[in-house]
Amino acid sequence: MVNAAPVLFWLRRDLRLTDNRGLFEALNSGHKVQLLFIFDTDITDELPADDHRISLIYDQLKLLHEAVKPYNSSLLVKYGRPAEVFREVFERLKPAAVYTNEDYEPYAVERDEHIAQLCDEYSIGFEKFKDQVIVHPRDVLKKDGKPYTVFTPWSKKWFAAFDAERLSIYHSEQHLQQLAPGNYELPKLDAMGFQYNPREIQTEFPASGLLKNYDDQRNFPAVPGTSRLSAALRFGFISIRKLAKHAAAYGTFLNELAWREFYMMIIYYFPHVVSKSFKPQYDNIRWRNNEDEFARWCQGSTGYPIVDAGMRELNQSGYMHNRVRMITASFLTKHLLIDWRWGEAYFAQKLTDYELASNNGGWQWAAGSGCDAAPYFRVFNPELQTKKFDPRFSYIKKWVPEYDTFNYVKPIVDHKFARERALNTYKSALKKA
Repeated sequence: MVNAAPVLFWLRRDLRLTDNRGLFEALNSGHKVQLLFIFDTDITDELPADDHRISLIYDQLKLLHEAVKPYNSSLLVKYGRPAEVFREVFERLKPAAVYTNEDYEPYAVERDEHIAQLCDEYSIGFEKFKDQVIVHPRDVLKKDGKPYTVFTPWSKKWFAAFDAERLSIYHSEQHLQQLAPGNYELPKLDAMGFQYNPREIQTEFPASGLLKNYDDQRNFPAVPGTSRLSAALRFGFISIRKLAKHAAAYGTFLNELAWREFYMMIIYYFPHVVSKSFKPQYDNIRWRNNEDEFARWCQGSTGYPIVDAGMRELNQSGYMHNRVRMITASFLTKHLLIDWRWGEAYFAQKLTDYELASNNGGWQWAAGSGCDAAPYFRVFNPELQTKKFDPRFSYIKKWVPEYDTFNYVKPIVDHKFARERALNTYKSALKKA
């Protein structure tokens, strides 16, 4: 028997109909289910009109909208502040509950608490489920109940908790007949103030050959040795559970998934890292913050080919190879002594796969200020990194074709000088702590 009042399933970072935990629970609640997505203006108001991630989300919503038509249903897509949207929807649909999947970022946690309070005001249930991680942040803690701050001991417990054979798959796609009838139309992008700027991403799971060679090839940016699935995971186009099952036999690849969840755990328990160093003493660093040098770094004109190749790849494609992310981040924070927050914000603006926890964790790792970070005296030598990971200059030639001509810019700073300056600056800051 189906209850008359529908429930809402609030789509966020889980834009798929298959193996969607929260959707599965909603479809099995005994109620008809109305799918809801909100273009949250608290987020979108900070984005440029041509932000390609908005188009990426919009295209996926169109696919989902078409996929539910055979069930005489449709997506309800709204644009506005979540609380205002929910008040309007509550008044119109009188739902019995809101179902959604958990998000661990500080803004999302605060937003969900606010919506839960709003649901209480309307006597509406609010149900959240674990979906974007294999192991919940609360399920991997030290014996004293406190969160880990070092990856290795945390990962041992994470891997101990991971069991591919027992990992549940939630076949939400088998229950779509429970979707509520409706014929809503999607809002137009331009009506929300955005321009269509499409970008393709990888959604197919990596072949066994790539996974087998992942450990050997993942650090070479000219080689197609990574899955390129970070954007699909970020927006939930694919299931983390299915991916983990698919890659269960390949420890190095699984370790990368573990790092993703480690940083989610860190930002969940230590939300101050969004704007401050994980290690407070690193906020004593006297950054140079030279705006002209920052602009050259952003443009990919530092005179260091591997750095410039990475920044040009980012600017043109919305992607940057992970090894090169580490090199460019180290260069900005150590060679140029520019605040890691500047670089993190630039990556946040440009990366298709931008995800706050991983981006923040990566930048603080490079700057030395994060949990389990590279020591401050570790300063990547771009030339040595090139010799090791792009020895034939294949990656560099693709993105910086003029690198070996007279037209290429001279280095913005001497490596030896920059390294000594960084070490002295860091030492001085840490002595004050």
